[in-house]
Amino acid sequence: MNQMNLIKKLPKAELHLHIEGTFEPELMFEIASRNNVAIRFKSIEEIKEAYNFHNLQSFLDIYYEGAKVLIHERDFYDLTMAYLKRCHEDHVVHTEIFFDPQTHTERGIRFETVFKGIHGALNDAQKKWGITSHMIMCFLRHLSEEEAFKTLEQSLPFKKDIIAVGLDSSEVGHPPRKFQRVFEAAMKEGYLTVAHAGEEGEPAYIWEALDLLKVKRIDHGVRSLEDEKLTERLILEKMPLTVCPLSNLKLCVVKKLADHNLKKMLELGVKVTINSDDPAYFGGYMNENFIQTAEALKLSDQELKIIAQNSFEASFISDELKQKWIKEIKAL
Repeated sequence: MNQMNLIKKLPKAELHLHIEGTFEPELMFEIASRNNVAIRFKSIEEIKEAYNFHNLQSFLDIYYEGAKVLIHERDFYDLTMAYLKRCHEDHVVHTEIFFDPQTHTERGIRFETVFKGIHGALNDAQKKWGITSHMIMCFLRHLSEEEAFKTLEQSLPFKKDIIAVGLDSSEVGHPPRKFQRVFEAAMKEGYLTVAHAGEEGEPAYIWEALDLLKVKRIDHGVRSLEDEKLTERLILEKMPLTVCPLSNLKLCVVKKLADHNLKKMLELGVKVTINSDDPAYFGGYMNENFIQTAEALKLSDQELKIIAQNSFEASFISDELKQKWIKEIKAL
């Protein structure tokens, strides 16, 4: 079997995916028109042209511009269902999606509207394609601790369907410790925890996410190799990193994909996974991330299988389901 076919056949779990980051220009334009929302782009081509960024902040500016067209439950449903169709095409059999309620509640959209639209699509995709899923609610780290507490409060009526809380948005200048008390409160409510750390932020942010936020996974974590003790700890604790290669390339975390440290981390025994992050903006869903990374880093078939296996081991699904998919990976 050639490597392209192997990648297509591998069952995969996606663990680092922002649902608002799957907003394809065509759908953005369609929903903007449907809701009579003025956006600064005059055409689909103009939106595509704007998807050229030089850093995280320039991306976030466009990301929030697009999100403002999402108003009704149907909008969130359509956005999520479009992503899940791509999951089905890429043999992503389980996904744990991030959603950013504050991006919407700040605009006067009710938490319930956001939740119901996304959750409805996840339920329908399970019925239609057998894709299992979890929802992870993220706090925007550029906003205040007080606002994060307010969002946590809003989530409580829906907490049986939200498995974890996370931390995303502008990393530098907003260390994990800023949200320690919110995460402690979330854990008391039964939420698991994950956090973005070590993408643009220094390795110290990863230490804080582990020690203060008690995370089960580190989202990104590509700067961990700069700290030998941290790397040793990640290996010892089998702490998963949800790495997003094409995102790292697009946001200039690496100059070219061949410079990415994913293969080195894998060789050292770090539990790395491959994910698409914000695929509409960063040029590729899951299989595209696998294909381009495998080519650039000359990954072997066995290494690709380990990465896929890691994705299930690092997921929040039952052990029984994990073993089912791992068995299928090993049989390929």
